[in-house]
Formats: sequence, structure tokens, C-alpha cells
Amino acid sequence: MITTRLQRRGSILEGNPYSFAHGLNRYKLFWIFLSGSIIGFVVETLWCYVRLGYFESRQGLLYGPFTPVYGIGAVLFTVALYRFRHRNSLIIFFSSMVLGGALEYVCSFLQEKLLGTVSWEYSNSALNLHGRTNLTYSVFWGVLGLIFIKHSLPSLTRWIEQIPSGPGIILTRVLLVFMAVNIALSGMA
Repeated sequence: MITTRLQRRGSILEGNPYSFAHGLNRYKLFWIFLSGSIIGFVVETLWCYVRLGYFESRQGLLYGPFTPVYGIGAVLFTVALYRFRHRNSLIIFFSSMVLGGALEYVCSFLQEKLLGTVSWEYSNSALNLHGRTNLTYSVFWGVLGLIFIKHSLPSLTRWIEQIPSGPGIILTRVLLVFMAVNIALSGMA
């Protein structure tokens, strides 16, 4: 259902039509989430090093190098912006900026209300919105979204679609269970 609707709107049509992850289906979205979570972990860790001068683990879950807010962002950018990949980069940048800032705000709000914890706080920064996001990090989201849509996603899509279908489906299901348990345990912790 999601594949047909999104493909009609001009989303990911190219690629291997025999792949378990052809088009924009739940398998590909899961792999985009997983990859985005890992890439986000690396980006956060490097950003911490650049800002503070030392490495600090920025993982968002108990097990593995995952920062799920970036995985959710990658899926959000894919679903909302992939169809604009050949348009003006400013459209993608500003759309990513708004979507990323909104995502950061919603994730912060939900984490605080549901789990009683706070992972980031921007109250002391200029142009912040209730301390949950700010203009600086929204601009970073814009840059990340632009790089992701224009450069990373096409390569990531080709890589995902090269995974053989039988093993790809099994591996996706195993990793999905692992991530669900990992997220649940992290939430309880």
C-alpha cells in the first residue's frame, strides 16, 4: 500500500525491480532507519569531538552504535523530500531545516513526557524553541537533509537493493526484532 501511493507521487522508482526492497517499501524504510541511526551516531560523536576536543559516546540506545532520532529523520526526509531530489537545493535545505527542527522538538517533547528524561537542552542558546530545538541545529538538519537526499540516499538505495531477497527479508526481520527489543529496553532503562 505505501509503496504504490508513494511511487505514484514520484518517489523511489529506479533500482532493482527484483529486490525485496525495491521502491519505497517497509523493508527499505527499515534499512534507511537503521543506516540513519548509525550515521547519526557517527555524526554526533564527531560533532562532540569538534566542539569539545574529545570523543564521547553519543549512542541513543543501550546496545549498538545507534542514535534513533537520526534514523527517524532519514525516513522522514526520504518520504517527504526524495521526490524533490532534482530540484533546487535550497528547497531541500529549507524543507530539511523545518522538518529536522520539528522532529527534534517532537522527539524531545515525547522523551520528556513519556520517559521523564531529557537528552538535549538548548534553553541557553539563541533563537531556541522551548529549549527543545534552536536555529543553529535546525540549520544543521538542513545541511544533513540536503547531503542525505542529494548524495547519500541514492547510494544507500543501491546498496540496500543489492542484498539478495531471501536473506534480505530474514536479516531485516531479525534486525527489526533486535531493534524493537533494544528500543524497549532503552526506554525502560
